[in-house]
Amino acid sequence: MPTFERVERLFQRIGSYPWWETALEFTIIFVVVYAIFRFVRGTRAAGALKGTLLLIVMATLLVRVLGQQETFQRLRFLYDNFLTFLAVTLIVVFQPELRRGLIRLGEAPIIRRGGAAAGTVADAVTDACTYFSRAKFGALIVLERDTKLRTLTEGGTELNARVSSRLLKTIFFPGSALHDLAVIISHGLITSASVQLPLAEPEDMPDPTLGSRHRAAVGLSKECDAIIVVVSEETGHISIAERGRLITNLSPETLKSELYRRLGVGTVAVKTETASAA
Repeated sequence: MPTFERVERLFQRIGSYPWWETALEFTIIFVVVYAIFRFVRGTRAAGALKGTLLLIVMATLLVRVLGQQETFQRLRFLYDNFLTFLAVTLIVVFQPELRRGLIRLGEAPIIRRGGAAAGTVADAVTDACTYFSRAKFGALIVLERDTKLRTLTEGGTELNARVSSRLLKTIFFPGSALHDLAVIISHGLITSASVQLPLAEPEDMPDPTLGSRHRAAVGLSKECDAIIVVVSEETGHISIAERGRLITNLSPETLKSELYRRLGVGTVAVKTETASAA
């Protein structure tokens, strides 16, 4: 059969290349495809991208592999001209994801810097969030990294105060004028409080019952590389948002370990100091 002959010639042509060259090419293709799917996983673009790739693969098999020179001429013409239109369409459809990807490429250093200052911040945030969790006080704490959040801080109350557990507890104590929105921490300083964050769409949330603090955490994490810590006022559960993903119901020990790891501080002892009493 002509179709099987074309498939057989395809495999013969692949087999004629050096094995290391073929293995390297397939490895690169796999890494690129995996990176794309990992990047869009959990976003609204994931379903559209999977459907688009499936359509392209099926069309390619039909037109390029199964088709002969004298068959599927109209399909081949439409396929060749549709690819250009599809490329432009994908740029428009995935514009938010492409924008976030370019931002991440520009913000990512080769080696993430940590150090003593980051460890001090992690300790203070962990101690304060342990207290908030037990008392069921809501909190929203943003740890700035490489992407600057100056446009957000302009809408809040400027503090520029050294990070401490006591100061965080004072800010988020119910009745405080600054407790309702977010605190932004940068380079060991609480730069601003009462900062309004962009909200994620309801369909982007892993749990529709989560409130505005969690939506704000996910919304900001989709736009930058910051780490956002949330304490629920209703349940007292501690959560971390990063890169558009939300990890919920963390223990204080796990929170401290995660902050040390994500901030590049290093290892942390399993036991976390107990939050001070109110």
